[in-house]
Amino acid sequence: MPIKDSELILNPDGSIYHLNLRPEHLADTVITVGDPDRVSSVTQHFDSIEFQTQKREFHTQTGLYKGKRITVISTGIGTDNIDIVFNELDALANINFETREVKDTLKSLNIIRIGTSGSIQENIPVDAFLISEYAAGFDSLLHFYDSEHVQHNEIANALIEQTNWFASKSKPYIVTCNEYLLKQFSSSKTVTGFTATNVGFYGPQGRILRLAIQDDAMNDKLANFNYNGMSITNLEMETAGIYGLSRLLGHKALSMNAIIANRATGEFSNDPKATVNNLITYTLNKLIEE
Repeated sequence: MPIKDSELILNPDGSIYHLNLRPEHLADTVITVGDPDRVSSVTQHFDSIEFQTQKREFHTQTGLYKGKRITVISTGIGTDNIDIVFNELDALANINFETREVKDTLKSLNIIRIGTSGSIQENIPVDAFLISEYAAGFDSLLHFYDSEHVQHNEIANALIEQTNWFASKSKPYIVTCNEYLLKQFSSSKTVTGFTATNVGFYGPQGRILRLAIQDDAMNDKLANFNYNGMSITNLEMETAGIYGLSRLLGHKALSMNAIIANRATGEFSNDPKATVNNLITYTLNKLIEE
């Protein structure tokens, strides 16, 4: 049955509503970044750019890096934007826009996030490259989907118990990266972590400016969390949503984090731009090792 116009919204030029992309604009390998300006920081390394567009915070460029076709797209901040971007990327790959029906043969995209993050463990220094093996979502996004089969509820329950989780907050959900991509991108230059995806930057990540927060010990509780030897390593705002939706939609996803702050020691990178650029180069070169 065709998908209704109100559910799959297309622009007059046939592009998907928010991203302003048509299916032919999308490569099978996608890099996501938060900041629209960071798209050009990635594609400056490309041999050529075949297409680019921008609508709202969604800036996209598709081109070739050492012969590999890659799409780079900015998501903006937060899992609410991840919900938009990943559903529309999947629609571009797996829905026939002419018939408005799901294709008989589904495509699996490789999706790599390049983002910034703050460590909450003293032994993970600023300027490190951290790969999120697990992610804990504090945002509730995945609970709006039929998603129990991709969640690790035992870990979530342990997290709730060990942190004395405030009942009025969304129940955490735990999801994992794609194992193949984890192996491909890991090296002596990376550390593997368990990332907490927060619903905001200030209070939800324990920052206090003028507003008191509900639990000012939460970051310490997260840092001390232990499940079979695993601890929460870092905080950011997209990874759990990326992993959850990718699992549900059949795509492969990995989150690469440039650690630009250490919340445990109070340190901040002396040159965060250089750290991010180094991670971009590392990621691009790992992509062509396939």
